[in-house]
Amino acid sequence: MEPLFLKPVFHEKMWGGRKLERFNYDLPAGDIGECWAISGHPHGRSEVENGEFAGQYIDDLWKNHSELFGHPEGKVFPLLTKILDAEASLSVQVHPDNEYAWKHEHELGKTECWYIIDAEPGSYLIYGHNAKNKQELDQMIESGDWDDLLRKVPVKTGDFFYVPSGTVHALNKGIMALETQQSSDTTYRLYDYDRVEKSTGKKRELHIQQSEDTITVPHKDPKLDIQTQIDGKNKFTTFVQPPISPYFSVYRWEIKEPATLKHNIGKYTLISVIDGSGKISVDGKDYDLKKGVHLIVPATIKEWTVDGSLDIIASESGEK
Repeated sequence: MEPLFLKPVFHEKMWGGRKLERFNYDLPAGDIGECWAISGHPHGRSEVENGEFAGQYIDDLWKNHSELFGHPEGKVFPLLTKILDAEASLSVQVHPDNEYAWKHEHELGKTECWYIIDAEPGSYLIYGHNAKNKQELDQMIESGDWDDLLRKVPVKTGDFFYVPSGTVHALNKGIMALETQQSSDTTYRLYDYDRVEKSTGKKRELHIQQSEDTITVPHKDPKLDIQTQIDGKNKFTTFVQPPISPYFSVYRWEIKEPATLKHNIGKYTLISVIDGSGKISVDGKDYDLKKGVHLIVPATIKEWTVDGSLDIIASESGEK
């Protein structure tokens, strides 16, 4: 069995730019804000580029070859990996939980997290809010008291943020992040700086009622238990995993010498190479790894070796 190498899908955004070219992608024209790297979502389906499943899509494999994912119970491929280029600030937004999303949007909720690949000096996130209760939240939104409502958090390259559903948040100008999330494309815009779409000449739609319905009040920062293990010249970091994060675990692998790996808590592993080059070896066969490559190591592969000089963000589904 081979690892499944995937073809990225790109999305133009009013806040995007051209920095994704640093991953050697052949970007389409325009301001590209999102690389959907590993996805079974209908808004950006990942196509397999190699082996016996070449030309097939992840969502189809999920339905028709469930052995690749350990015969999961879920109806949809549960995770989505993106790289985001915030040339300008994203809207201030919130995502619903599973219950609200299934009821109103007919898809999964959206808990997500960010590994900060790059942040320009002085960069910050919107992360959480200062309202003490629901009444105060609604009043501050109605009056547009954004400076007092929104929490600004300084950010630097290498930081990690866990963003549960219900969290007010936004990536701001000058940040590039790898995002691991539930497979959902539901976003409720709370505030968008009164920007106007070039194509329509109108302000983008806001979702004030949905935002008020889904924002967690009061905001509480998640208590993460980030752990690092040194193994020879290699460094392995666990950013988040169940039970803190019920939907996924996320890791950083900093590889300098051969490392033999296996699935940790999940049945299959998602891999994104954010820097460097090297190889992954499965059953005596080598496959090249380089910056910007994304792949899934399926459940049918129990053990593999990674070698080279590589910086990798990996993830696993927390769902059974």
